[in-house]
Amino acid sequence: METIISASLLGCNLADLTNEINKAHNAGVDWLHFDVMDGSFVDNISFGLPVLKSIDKASDMFLDVHLMIDKPEKYVTKFVEFGGDFVTFHLEATDCADEVIRLIKEKGAKAGISIKPNTPAEAVLP
Repeated sequence: METIISASLLGCNLADLTNEINKAHNAGVDWLHFDVMDGSFVDNISFGLPVLKSIDKASDMFLDVHLMIDKPEKYVTKFVEFGGDFVTFHLEATDCADEVIRLIKEKGAKAGISIKPNTPAEAVLP
């Protein structure tokens, strides 16, 4: 089994993002993990589309986008268009998980589903 290292950008120095990405790449990181928080689905607010687009232009690394946002179906195609190679969304954030997966795959990215700790794993099976 291949090991993949995906480093989160949340802990980096945002004032020196290009250098931080280069350091991660030089350290052997395979993917950049991009946490998107909307202040609604989760309490915090983080990066959005303009930052992802800038990172995609500055690096050829695989971009692992984790959407912690309500109604991901409204934005998921933009996150792929702006550079997301793998887009994960929360099952609890949408009523149309099948549609979100279809939209991600239609744009050529890989899709993932995440669940909150209190959600039973079986909930993703349908």
